[in-house]
Amino acid sequence: MKKQYMLLLVFVMSIFVAQAQTVKVLDWQRNSPLEFVTINSTKAGVSALTTQAGTADISGFKDADSIFFSRLGHQNILTSWQELLDDNFVIYMRESNYSLDEVVVSATRWAQPRKELTSRVTSIRPDEIEIDNPQTTADLLGMTGEVFIQKSQQGGGSPMIRGFATNRLLISVDGVRMNSAIFRSGNVQNIINIDPYTIEQAEVLYGPGSVMYGSDAIGGVMNFTTLNPRFSRDNKVITSGKASTRYSSANEELSSHIHVNIGGEKWAAVSSFSFNRFGNLRMGSNGPDFYLRKEYVKRIDGVDVVMRNEEPQMQVPTAFEMGSFMQKLSYRPNESWEFQYGFNYSSTTDYDRYDRLIRYRKGVPRSAEWYYGPQNWMMNRFTVIHKQERKLFDQMVLNLSTQLFEESRHDRDFGKTTLSERFEKVNAYGLNLDLMKKVSDRSKFLYGGELVFNEVSSTGLDIDITGGTSVRGPARYPNSDWLSAAVFATYQYQLAENTMVQAGARYNYVSLNADFDTTFYKFPFQTTSTNNGALTGSLGLNYTPDDRWIFRAGVSSGFRAPNVDDVGKVFDSEPGAVVVPNPK
Repeated sequence: MKKQYMLLLVFVMSIFVAQAQTVKVLDWQRNSPLEFVTINSTKAGVSALTTQAGTADISGFKDADSIFFSRLGHQNILTSWQELLDDNFVIYMRESNYSLDEVVVSATRWAQPRKELTSRVTSIRPDEIEIDNPQTTADLLGMTGEVFIQKSQQGGGSPMIRGFATNRLLISVDGVRMNSAIFRSGNVQNIINIDPYTIEQAEVLYGPGSVMYGSDAIGGVMNFTTLNPRFSRDNKVITSGKASTRYSSANEELSSHIHVNIGGEKWAAVSSFSFNRFGNLRMGSNGPDFYLRKEYVKRIDGVDVVMRNEEPQMQVPTAFEMGSFMQKLSYRPNESWEFQYGFNYSSTTDYDRYDRLIRYRKGVPRSAEWYYGPQNWMMNRFTVIHKQERKLFDQMVLNLSTQLFEESRHDRDFGKTTLSERFEKVNAYGLNLDLMKKVSDRSKFLYGGELVFNEVSSTGLDIDITGGTSVRGPARYPNSDWLSAAVFATYQYQLAENTMVQAGARYNYVSLNADFDTTFYKFPFQTTSTNNGALTGSLGLNYTPDDRWIFRAGVSSGFRAPNVDDVGKVFDSEPGAVVVPNPK
């Protein structure tokens, strides 16, 4: 009897195996699973979609002569059941060199195919980020060959796009403006606070983007989308993650990262943590001698001493550390609504300003110390997404955000005992409302509003390093606030199947109020305020004759409103010269 039961069990299992056939789809270059691969056949009513593991049940395709595999950004594959059987039901898909169907966000703040764009946009996909394996997000942009990165020190990275840099470029993270009221005309390195391990997609928009992004978006926009929580397609809870570590000999870098995603049908969460440790940077042997570190300053028994560097190519000191944490929670009660909370925090240790340390005066280094204090960035964001056909819109995205920026500067001249410290803190609050309405089969109306408010506080401290005493010193900026309010609209119309026109406009109001401390600098004024308005517009044409060609033409205007750095900064630009505020 037992033997009969065993035979029956084997028979039933063989039927189940025969009915449930799984195919696995992998990326040809990276040998990694491909999710969202669509599988179709000439058999009516048969289709499948691969999971995060790259697998799909294709039992319904049995004996089919034509089975079609397709995925955005990859070359399509046409095969048969017999060929799949010969290949052990494993398919390798190659990437497409260029896809006009690739989805781009930065041009209009809405996801749309590249073939509909009237502006030039460079996209950096997650697989490219994995292959390039950058140390920082600044390095990631530099690897595109489209963005030049300036570094005054290892802990730097100031992007430049077609001659525009610093506060003439705009940085956006998950739809939130990162540029603050103290973004200066000199090099800024805030972009290194964005963890490259968490970037899901990065885009660079060339040319004025002020219609959609407002002030500072004169030369271009760098838009970063970070990891989003992934939901389960059924009642089962899915868990996925990634961990990596890297060592680089040039600067003795040691980086580690881990992120974990847990997703249900209505709830999903993703957590990410990264830590980077960078040692002193060793420069190449073929570079200019100007950057060699032939000697450095060391304080011995209360005296600054110039020490010979036995390894001049070792840039001493340039070492620093950085840590980043991200947490996102999403709730999707139905297909029409989604609510998401996002938290980002990034912090560095002190990092030295190398270009200031290699300056000389009267045969000795001018500075004994010159370093930036910890550069901290924290963002809290709450997003509401609504998709439903209504009278005024079909889709809506509401972003509420708060950001905290902290930075400081510390310098001491050679042979002096006074360490000057300057601390800056910015609290930034933002509200963004984006709406989209499909007017007809050929036209769409994109519109919305933005409100941004920055509070700036700045303090100064002078410390006697011999006795440890400190006194109040001059601040770099006045205590101030900066407000930006705007409304914008863009209209897209498809003239023909391969031709689209787009027109947009934005009105922006910007105000600034500052209170100056005249204790150290006897300014003939104590307060200042500015009120400015800007009307910007854009007009573009897109013509796509086939899948290989795309022609774009466009005109657009941009603007940059004065910020606190423009109006109120006080600093010594060179010996014997001090830059003072310009309240007018």
